[in-house]
Amino acid sequence: MDLSGFIVQLLNGLAGASSLFLVAAGLSLIFGVTRIVNFAHGSFYMVGIYVAYSLVLVLENSLGFWPAIGLAAVAVGILGALIEIFLLRRIYHAPELFQLLATFAVALVLRDAVLWYWGPEELLGPRAPGLEGAIEILGRQFPTYDIFLIIIGPIVLALLWLLLTKTHWGTLVRAATQDRGMVSALGINQAWLFTAVFVLGAFLAALGGALQLPREPANLEMDIHIIGAAFVIVVVGGMGSITGAYVAALLIAELKAVCVWLGVVDIFGFDISFTKLTLVVEFLVMAVVLIVRPWGLFGRPQAPGHSAGDGEEPLRPSSKLFKLGAAALVLALIAVPSFTVQAPYVTVLLIDLLVAVLFAVSLHFIMGPGGMHSFGHAAYFGLGAYAAALLVKTMGMPMELTLIAAPLIAGVGALVYGWFCVRLSGVYLAMLTLAVAQITWAIVYQWDDFTGGSNGLTGVWPSAWLSDKTTYYYLTLALVVGGALWLRRMLFSPFGYAMRAGRDSFLRADAIGINVKRIHWFGFVVAGIAAGLAGALFAFSKGSIAPETLHVNKSIDGLVMVLLGGMQTLVGPIVGAVSFTWLHDTVARNTDYWRAMLGGIILLLVLLFPQGIAGSLKLLFSAMGDKFKGRSSMKEVQP
Repeated sequence: MDLSGFIVQLLNGLAGASSLFLVAAGLSLIFGVTRIVNFAHGSFYMVGIYVAYSLVLVLENSLGFWPAIGLAAVAVGILGALIEIFLLRRIYHAPELFQLLATFAVALVLRDAVLWYWGPEELLGPRAPGLEGAIEILGRQFPTYDIFLIIIGPIVLALLWLLLTKTHWGTLVRAATQDRGMVSALGINQAWLFTAVFVLGAFLAALGGALQLPREPANLEMDIHIIGAAFVIVVVGGMGSITGAYVAALLIAELKAVCVWLGVVDIFGFDISFTKLTLVVEFLVMAVVLIVRPWGLFGRPQAPGHSAGDGEEPLRPSSKLFKLGAAALVLALIAVPSFTVQAPYVTVLLIDLLVAVLFAVSLHFIMGPGGMHSFGHAAYFGLGAYAAALLVKTMGMPMELTLIAAPLIAGVGALVYGWFCVRLSGVYLAMLTLAVAQITWAIVYQWDDFTGGSNGLTGVWPSAWLSDKTTYYYLTLALVVGGALWLRRMLFSPFGYAMRAGRDSFLRADAIGINVKRIHWFGFVVAGIAAGLAGALFAFSKGSIAPETLHVNKSIDGLVMVLLGGMQTLVGPIVGAVSFTWLHDTVARNTDYWRAMLGGIILLLVLLFPQGIAGSLKLLFSAMGDKFKGRSSMKEVQP
């Protein structure tokens, strides 16, 4: 093999590691202190390169290229301060997952703000002055600017180390990372400490983006591409560890470089493409690290969050009034198609709403009552969809049998993945679910001969008697209602009570003989079967299936549905799924900037309903009921 090519690839990896480190270091600082899983962090990276592009064009003949890069990072740091002060500070009392929902909404708004101001075209910036050329390394040309990036990483690492270890502010940051309760007890103003950390994190992300300007064009996909890699690096290195972030960035970047260098290798007569592994290698590393050392290479066991939320009231069977309302709703859904004969699109939208409801209810099953936060639930939705498509197309199985087999195959996937996932908790469990989902996506995306690769599979149609959309709608309605009632019945069975006991107190549940891990594992399988049924229904409703059904974006959609509706009630995921899907469809059809409008609506709902729509309404009605009972009691005791 070519030694010079190997060395050049390693150097490419070092250059890429520096940019990844800058973004991951900021994300690690923010999470370490505020415990916020900041989905908007990739947006700071993207905004940084766009602002740098504009400032370089304006200031290149006055201040010059490098001051423009620094000013771009400062500008985004100020933007981060405004977001923290005017938004996040208002919802610190809410459960942490709702803060995640707020940052997701911010990411949507920022993406469309960039689209509105800079347009959809890629923007390529000028070369860095003095670093335009290349140097020769073992007979190969290597860009001078990449040498500069290689040097930047250790310099920023050293500066951050000095800031965090040799200054009073750095001591406070490290203390807050370990025990924020003690920092507050000492009289430190946590609000401004959080703001300062958020500003520094946004500054580092924007600097990482701005420094990419001479290297790659600015585009609107940069935020989603960088945030996944940044999460992986933070988890692998250890939450809150800057050194760990740098080592993890080096490890992952160099593994990718080696995979590119190896290319296609003949192993025992099989051509193994290591190049394709670049899509999944970071998630493989994260999965291994989380299984072996859940807190990361340089991390420590995570301290409790600052806002775990109030304890949930026990779930109770629905009242007669609620059951009557649910029955009336089902009857209304049965009657709807008779009023939409002239508007077939409404029937299609209703099918999408029902599929989203079953997907969200299955995710809520493990997140709410189970207490297991999953960032990769799309894996089971996608497995069900692909299983249905492959069984029909390759084996000729009747669609009716496929609707039984496909959810079971998704359940087998949940059985395998859940065995690893339930051994973790909190953010580590969430990250491992993300890793296994992305590994599944990468396999489906690249297995051209079996899954159709990036093109997916087409011609996945239901049986002839279901070819009419109205008939298929009724089948979907029956299966979704049946699936939701099955999950509800599970929650009020001894298994459901055991699962909630393990969520509320692992030690107490274990002390009375409940095998919490096994219960949670079985909960994963149940949720996977329900999500697989939703995926199979989706595949037949669309007639085709693509790898996007397993991507992290689909998992995020499910998270948004559950959080938007609220995890405190069984109705929450239904309300959230209908609200999000309907808003997404309505807004996307009426404006080019639908992400910003959708993000704004989500932010408004988060501020108005910090427990989710259904959860907040439940609290409101409970308070009104208590107030009414109090007045009645006062009247009874009057002489």
